[in-house]
Amino acid sequence: MEEKFIICHYAEIALKGLNRKFFEQSLIENIKKSSGRAYFRRISRVSGRILIELKQQAGEKDKDKIIKSLKNIFGIANFSFAFRSKRAIQGIKSLALFILKDKDFKTFAIRTKRSEKDFYLKSQEVNELVGSHILENIKGKKVDLENAQITCFIEIVGKFAFLYTKKHLGLGGLPVGVSGRAVSLISGGIDSPVASFLVIKRGVKLTFVHFCLSAQSKGRSMENREKEKIKEIVKVLNKYQFRSKLYFVPFYKGQAVIFEKAKKSLYCVLCKRLMIRLAQSFAEKENADALVCGDSIGQVASQTLSNIRTISLATTLPILRPLAGADKQEIINMAKKIGTFDISTMPCQKYCEKFLPKHPKTKTTAEEVEEEENKLDIDKIIKGLIKETELLII
Repeated sequence: MEEKFIICHYAEIALKGLNRKFFEQSLIENIKKSSGRAYFRRISRVSGRILIELKQQAGEKDKDKIIKSLKNIFGIANFSFAFRSKRAIQGIKSLALFILKDKDFKTFAIRTKRSEKDFYLKSQEVNELVGSHILENIKGKKVDLENAQITCFIEIVGKFAFLYTKKHLGLGGLPVGVSGRAVSLISGGIDSPVASFLVIKRGVKLTFVHFCLSAQSKGRSMENREKEKIKEIVKVLNKYQFRSKLYFVPFYKGQAVIFEKAKKSLYCVLCKRLMIRLAQSFAEKENADALVCGDSIGQVASQTLSNIRTISLATTLPILRPLAGADKQEIINMAKKIGTFDISTMPCQKYCEKFLPKHPKTKTTAEEVEEEENKLDIDKIIKGLIKETELLII
């Protein structure tokens, strides 16, 4: 007998009612796009589960690759490598014995779920019959329903029963793509990659826009080093949505106009509003419905509630800020967990650093900011920057 199946369970998708088929099919498509697809023969929807049939029995190295792949797919709550038998009780008992006979344990439990209620035995009856069979054939074992050292899970699905002893936790959330598209303002800092991850988890497909803050210099440019850093961040996030568009905007050229003509105390808000306007242009091009920022309330001058309001008025699109209520340490912990922290903390010199005001204004109004923008010819700046934007597919 071979462990040739993987049972994938979801959580939130089960609540989608008549739309559940759409979410299930989207999850299947994302599994097919994953790096583990080389091992999969067939993927199907079966009674509130996703069933993967493997091409052959997976060795330990193959299993590690498959586990790593499935752990990066949003929508999966947990998954297990499983054996299959016909659903006759004798076959289930024999398979349970086969699975447990060579394992090291003193206490065990049997847990059965029936998706097919026409099966002639109730779940508890299956537990008792299989448990008794184990006790009769493997000496020195005891049933412990509270703290079992090993649990044999039995799922009766269709004409078959699937048995396994280990569950691997997935990411949960919703399959990427089911919630539409958004544009993420991805910086080289710690916050925006984490914000992007959280929005992807809600099923949103992201396009990334990075505003380059490093100007060209002799030899290898600061701008090129900055771009390489952003590419590495997006590659990490790409594990969860498989393919990404990344726009590089030479933003320091727009900053130069702001630094020359506008009030110094408003630099931060003016720059952020310009970013938001540019991001909306790319959102319209990508048919996206929202923007994503890594703002955390009060963290920096542009993220006070007053300035957030002023900045938000620069676009007609909703701006998603999933980190609004998180503190810095919480964001750092999540960045480490998803694998972007070390990249985000790599040093990168910025053109704007020497121009930043010592006392940026923390309470602004749209009227005073718009008065400064009237000096800048914002439309001309936007058109020029879009013309020089570079698109990269990752």
